[in-house]
Amino acid sequence: MASIRRPALAAAALAAVLAVTATACGSGADPGGQSAASGGAGGESDLALPDDLNSRLKELGLDLDQWRNGDWKNWEKDDWLREANDFINPVIDNLWKPERMRDADVPEKTVPSDVADDQGVSDPVPNPVQASPVDTPYHSNAAPVGKVFFDGPEGSMVCSGTVVKDPANPGKSNLVWTAGHCVHAGKRGGWYRNIVFVPSYNDNAVAAEQIANTPREQIAPYGIWWSDRAATSDEWIAQGAQEGGAGAPYDYAVLRVKPEEGSGATSLEETVGTALPVAFDAPAAPDLENTGAWGYPAAPPFDGVRMFSCVDRAGRLSLFAGQPTMYRIGCTMTGGSSGGGWFSVVGGETSLVSNTSIGPATGGWLAGPRLAEGAKAVFDSVGGG
Repeated sequence: MASIRRPALAAAALAAVLAVTATACGSGADPGGQSAASGGAGGESDLALPDDLNSRLKELGLDLDQWRNGDWKNWEKDDWLREANDFINPVIDNLWKPERMRDADVPEKTVPSDVADDQGVSDPVPNPVQASPVDTPYHSNAAPVGKVFFDGPEGSMVCSGTVVKDPANPGKSNLVWTAGHCVHAGKRGGWYRNIVFVPSYNDNAVAAEQIANTPREQIAPYGIWWSDRAATSDEWIAQGAQEGGAGAPYDYAVLRVKPEEGSGATSLEETVGTALPVAFDAPAAPDLENTGAWGYPAAPPFDGVRMFSCVDRAGRLSLFAGQPTMYRIGCTMTGGSSGGGWFSVVGGETSLVSNTSIGPATGGWLAGPRLAEGAKAVFDSVGGG
């Protein structure tokens, strides 16, 4: 287990890299001012909804106008689009208002605190690392990080996400990394709806009770970005469950996004000023450098309106024999931090190496999947390499 001082120094180093990267790349928008959704450099957008979306919806028994007028709230089993190629997420203007974002709940994704250690190689349970609040404004200190909002049968829910680089569009990525359980219900259901990403959500950490009266451009300084393409693993779709850890070693997802308003001529990466590479060849836990998890924990004692981070030396967690071993770190962040990126130095470059997937209901640690060929295939299907 790393000493208290070492994670503290590592946290400062990782945060500095995130901040410096954002400054070096420049920003495509002025937070609180005109968003990049209104246009700018970057060439023509390829993020328009497909011309055949309406006919495709009708083939599935859905009407686009009715969907936008509230039919998306119909969660009848036959209407819950499940298959990988069924993802549909048409923009609904002004659906995600500040108070609706504030009131969104967290999706359940927990495992018992006494995870069995006889199913593979697991290291001892790490000591809790106290989550540290990220300095404001977030756009200067953790520019790639934001919140993911979506709707399910139980209501509006939240996760966290990270802007990642797209090798197919250097410097102009529109890709967001998050958890599979933040976009798809796994074996019990299908794709969630109205999925959006809000980079640097609540940029200046306005208190929860003040958010409803705070201008949206302060809560969403870089605008609201709707996903028009999403992918998660086949294993998550087939096995994923809310409790017990089923599907957790494959609990990752990638979103391609576009702005709610405007042409989308300026990419998400240009807008926020940075994106992180994804390391699909990160070493196993014993050889991984100190790792930091960033996100917006929303379950008590947190309220979901502030960004936090934890840094620790990763250990190994094996939930199921024959399935990939996960990374695990000590961290007191709770639900809502799911999907948030895990950052570490790989090959001399700060990279995304995992995302928050599970933790015990009692808190104290988090675990995330080790990204390998399966994760890269999911990534490539949305926009990469």
